[in-house]
Amino acid sequence: MGIELMPLGGKAVIAVDRIIAIASPASAPIKRVISRAEGEGLVINVTYGLKIEAVIFLDSGHIILAACGPGEIVERLRAWREGGST
Repeated sequence: MGIELMPLGGKAVIAVDRIIAIASPASAPIKRVISRAEGEGLVINVTYGLKIEAVIFLDSGHIILAACGPGEIVERLRAWREGGST
């Protein structure tokens, strides 16, 4: 089986099998993790200038910053897994 890609919004897609966690960016610990990852070149920002609503942690150590919230991402993932449109 190949890499499973799900539309994340805008022109971004995500490899769903690499996701290990989805969180809100509001807490200080998450902000510190993002800051450290930025210093290591591990942050991928797909907000296209919009407010960061979700932080997606991948098994590779990369962090994706998304403009859609964690709940919306979970709903998109469910719809995508069921074969519906996102």
